[in-house]
Amino acid sequence: MNDLYNKEMQRVTDKLLEVVSEGLGLEAKVLKSHLGNEEIELEMKINMYPPCPQPQLALGVEPHTDMSALTLLVSNDVPGLQVWKDDNWVAVNYFPNSVFVHIGDQMEVLSNGKYKSVLHRSLVNKERMRMSWAVFVTPPHEAVIGPLPELLDEKNPAKYSTKTYAEYRHRKFNKLPQ
Repeated sequence: MNDLYNKEMQRVTDKLLEVVSEGLGLEAKVLKSHLGNEEIELEMKINMYPPCPQPQLALGVEPHTDMSALTLLVSNDVPGLQVWKDDNWVAVNYFPNSVFVHIGDQMEVLSNGKYKSVLHRSLVNKERMRMSWAVFVTPPHEAVIGPLPELLDEKNPAKYSTKTYAEYRHRKFNKLPQ
């Protein structure tokens, strides 16, 4: 990732983690601390979906949630991103010069389910190429991720097990129970 782009994505990530922490009623630095502070990784993936003459027969990306804590997504002006909401696939409108933010699996675990990982998919377009640039905000592989103790009590027991991010990735890639 380009140094300038990386610095800007890190700045946006830091601010988002502060806001999400405060949204949970926690101090601003709590989530960043549990995700590894300066060891937090930003992984970029570029997706390209060529035009498809029969888009109803193909998906760009099958339905999934992201393993990351957050995903920052920029796309071109070709529609195709959909999110699962109220038992339906809902198209996400394109907004010029915007960054879409997805809550990922690690944030769902840390928040003990208060924030839900976004189930989403990508569709192809009949006439135009769709592109997206995703930056995944991930903890280091050795980071231990589990529900934040500050969010647990007798009325709110842990809903998720604690494991390293490496173990989580292994289990998800291999479709093993979490």
